[in-house]
Amino acid sequence: MIHTPDLIISALYIAFIFVIGLWSGIRHQRKTRNNNNEAGEYFLAGKKLRWPMIGLALFATNISCVHLVSLAQSGFDKGLLNGDFEWMAAFTLILLALFFAPFYIKSGVATLPDFLEKRYDRASRDWLAIISVVSAVLIHIAFSLLAGGVVLHTLFGVDMYTSVIVISIITTIYTIVGGLTAVVVTESIQTLVLLGGAIIMSIAAYNKMGGWEPMVDVLKHTGELNKLSMLRPHGDPSGMPWYAVFLGYPVLGIWYWCADQTIVQRVLGAKDENHARVGPLFCGFIKILPVFIFVMPGLFAYTLAQSGHLDISALKSVVGGKEVVDSKGIYTLMITQLIPQGLIGVLVAALLSGLMSQISGALNSISTIVSYDIYKRYKPEANDAGLVKVGKIAAGVSLILSLALLPLLNRYGSIFDGLNDIIAHIAPPITCVFLLGVFWDKASAVSAKYTLWIGSAIGVIVFAMNKLFPDTAIGQIPFMMMAFYLFVICVVIQVTLSYAYPVKHTKESSVLYWRSPWEPLRGPAWSGLGNYKVLSVLLVFIMVVLFYIFR
Repeated sequence: MIHTPDLIISALYIAFIFVIGLWSGIRHQRKTRNNNNEAGEYFLAGKKLRWPMIGLALFATNISCVHLVSLAQSGFDKGLLNGDFEWMAAFTLILLALFFAPFYIKSGVATLPDFLEKRYDRASRDWLAIISVVSAVLIHIAFSLLAGGVVLHTLFGVDMYTSVIVISIITTIYTIVGGLTAVVVTESIQTLVLLGGAIIMSIAAYNKMGGWEPMVDVLKHTGELNKLSMLRPHGDPSGMPWYAVFLGYPVLGIWYWCADQTIVQRVLGAKDENHARVGPLFCGFIKILPVFIFVMPGLFAYTLAQSGHLDISALKSVVGGKEVVDSKGIYTLMITQLIPQGLIGVLVAALLSGLMSQISGALNSISTIVSYDIYKRYKPEANDAGLVKVGKIAAGVSLILSLALLPLLNRYGSIFDGLNDIIAHIAPPITCVFLLGVFWDKASAVSAKYTLWIGSAIGVIVFAMNKLFPDTAIGQIPFMMMAFYLFVICVVIQVTLSYAYPVKHTKESSVLYWRSPWEPLRGPAWSGLGNYKVLSVLLVFIMVVLFYIFR
């Protein structure tokens, strides 16, 4: 439980974000009310976003309570291993900046399903629209609500569902009223608060342990020095050896960072191509931090508990005669035991920032897809006011569905593993059709349609078999390698069908693929350090060095 001053700080922060979200969204809409582009202003902020705001908003939409809670949990359980998801993201953000963003901006699309229609056909657009809404509800909202509920229940002692419903309603109001402008403005503020809170926790854990060397000494003493390794050998009990990271993550990462509406919507609202490129690269540099400020505190918590400096008795229980630790609550435990009164309110504000930014970003993307890709298909004569109204209704319904999923998702022992397990079965066909569509001129509309349908069906079947028959050969395959195997199957399906049903390019699709890997690098670029090519090389160099150090 937290003290009154911290409770006041948390309440004031929620009120501040609520007011800022409403004010920025309403102000933007009033300024642009008479420009005959009400829907574009609402869903894409009038395509006026600059690179700093895009980068911060991308990071805020990605980082939620799930990351603060579950990455600390993974640091406690597995060490730095799950930091691979954070650092590998930098490489997929480079792909977004160099190869995908230019097409998205040039094609003038409002949604990624819209892009698929221009490159392939209407059937591909319809399927991606459905999958995008489902994944936003399930992955971006429901899991975030679950993580937020665990934290708020522990800190405030209130029912998990009551707390997340209150926060969700507040977030939904300013998101529905303000549109993407409100989302991006509040996300930029929330990113700074979230980072500040995470840094405070990292410093507190580091100081409590007495530094890096005492932490390493405890790991040596307990025989857990492998917790410092991010690239594990074959046969590692985690199921994530180094090759699984490099083979499986790109499948998940390309879908998440390059083909998921909730994430890419910030790029679609960019002022121009250079802002659309540099924004993701800026986010890539920020993604270096989570290993040190989200995962590392969990590792310090493990060594603090082993050395008697952190009391984790509240997380222990006896199951089947054996003592187990429910590490889901480790971050909350660290807040209450390591952070002084007054600063706890800041940490709670950071947690709420992650929760609110994730919800707001997902709701905005859902409303955009439902309006443009579903409603407008059946009501092509719908005006901008009608599209905005339908989008607002869709956001409200999506929130209710997400809340209903919480009891089911709470069955996962690890929130982060549960999240990525689901993504691993959703992502492969989408990653396949986007990659082949952008890099291979022979990828046909028929092949894309059937790859999405068959690939998604296989993913659902395999996921069900994993859960119903976990002891079978399929059930024993780690989710990262499963993602890679499913991706290979989808590539075989699309390539085969593309030769069986050759492509028939339209005027639009004929310019929506790269003739060579070097073609996108010839696009206009700012001079100096702001050049997207310079930034990409610098980011790759830094990531290679970091992976080598923590190999």
